[in-house]
Amino acid sequence: MKKISQYNTFRAFASRNYTLYLVGRSVSQFGTWMQRTAVVWVVYSITHSAFLIGVTIFAEQFPSFLFSITGGVAADRYNRFTLIKITQLTSMAQAVLLAVLVITGHTIVWAILLLSVLLGIINAFDVPARQALIHDVVASPDDLPNAVSLSTATASLAQLLGPALSGIVLNAFGAGVCFLLNAASFGAVIVSLLLMKLPAYQSQKANKKVVADFSEGFAYIKNTPDIALMIAMLALVSLLVLPYNTVLPVFAKVVFNGDASTFGYINSFVGIGAVAGTIFLASRKPGVHLKKILFVSTLLMGVGLILFSQLTSFPLAMLFAAIAGYGSIAQFTVSNIVVQKDAAPEMRGRTMGILLMAIFGMMPLGCVLTGAVSERIGAPATVLAQGIIAIVIGLVFVKYLTRPLNELNAK
Repeated sequence: MKKISQYNTFRAFASRNYTLYLVGRSVSQFGTWMQRTAVVWVVYSITHSAFLIGVTIFAEQFPSFLFSITGGVAADRYNRFTLIKITQLTSMAQAVLLAVLVITGHTIVWAILLLSVLLGIINAFDVPARQALIHDVVASPDDLPNAVSLSTATASLAQLLGPALSGIVLNAFGAGVCFLLNAASFGAVIVSLLLMKLPAYQSQKANKKVVADFSEGFAYIKNTPDIALMIAMLALVSLLVLPYNTVLPVFAKVVFNGDASTFGYINSFVGIGAVAGTIFLASRKPGVHLKKILFVSTLLMGVGLILFSQLTSFPLAMLFAAIAGYGSIAQFTVSNIVVQKDAAPEMRGRTMGILLMAIFGMMPLGCVLTGAVSERIGAPATVLAQGIIAIVIGLVFVKYLTRPLNELNAK
C-alpha cells in the first residue's frame, strides 16, 4: 500500500515534459523568492515603513491585475512556449537592473518601485501561459490535479528555503547578489523548454478581436457559477487575509528583535506549512472533494494567524506561522486545479487570467491596506483581525464549499 501511495503522490513525473517543466520552474522559483525577500528588506531598511512595504508589493502585483486578462488572451492565441521564453528573458533583465542599482550604490525607493511595476507587467503574461502550459505537458489529463499540486509544492518549497537563503546572502554579501542569483535562475526555465519534445505548434487564426476575447472570457465565468464563486472567495481572501505577509518584516525586527535572517526564517516556516499542504493535496485520489479541503484550510489559516499574532515566543510563533502557511496554500492550489480541470480548453488561458486578476487585483490593494492599518493599530492587531476575517469568509462560503459533488456536477 505504501508503494501505491507514493506512486499516486508523484505520478505526474511519468511525463518527461512535465518533469523538465517542474525542474526549470523550481530553480526559477528559488531565485524569485530570494529577490522578493531582498526587495522587501531593502525597502524596509531604507524607510522603516510598513506602509511602503505594502506600496512595494502593490507596485509589483497591481500591474499584473491590469494586464492578466490580456496575458490570458495571449496564452489562448499564441505559442505559450515562445511567450514564456520572452517573459523569462525580460525577467532576467529586470533582476540584473536591480542588481546594478544596489551594487553601484543607487538604491532609491522610486527606482525599485519602477522596476517592480515592470516585473508585474511581465508576470501578467508569464503566469497565465505558464499555468495553462501544465495541461499541455502532462502525459494524461487524469494526472492534472497531481501535476498542479506538485507544481505548487515546489513553489512552496522555494518559499520555504528561498527566504532563508536570501537572509543568509543578504547578511553576507548584500541584496545585489540576491538579484544576480535570481537573474541566473531564469536560464533554467529556458533550458527546460528547449529540452521538451512536443508536436510543432499549429498557428490558429484569430478571427475575433481582442476585445471580443475579453468579453467572451467574462461571459464564460458568469455562466459557470462554480468557478465564479471560487474566484469571488479567492478575491476576498486575497484582499483581506493573504496580505498578512506585508507586516512580517515588522514582526521580525520589532516583535522578535531580529534581523534579515529572522525575516527569512519566518517566511521559511510559512513555507514549511505550505509544502506540507501541497504534498497533502498531491496525495489525494482523483475525485476527492477539493472544496471541502479548501473550507477546512481557510479555517486553519485563520486560527494560525490569530495565534501567531499574539505570541512573543519565537519558536512557538513559528509553529502557528507554519499552520497559517498550510491553510493559505490551498487558496490558490485548489482554485488552480478546478480551473485547469473544469474550464473549457479554448477558455483555459482566459479563465486562468481572470483567476489571477482576483489575486493580483485584490492582493496589492490588500497589502497597502494592511500596511496602513498596521501603522495605526500595530502589526499584531492587524494580523489578529486578518485571522478572524479568514474564519468569517470560510463560514460565509461554507454552503458552497461543502455541497455534494453530484450536486456540483448536475449543472
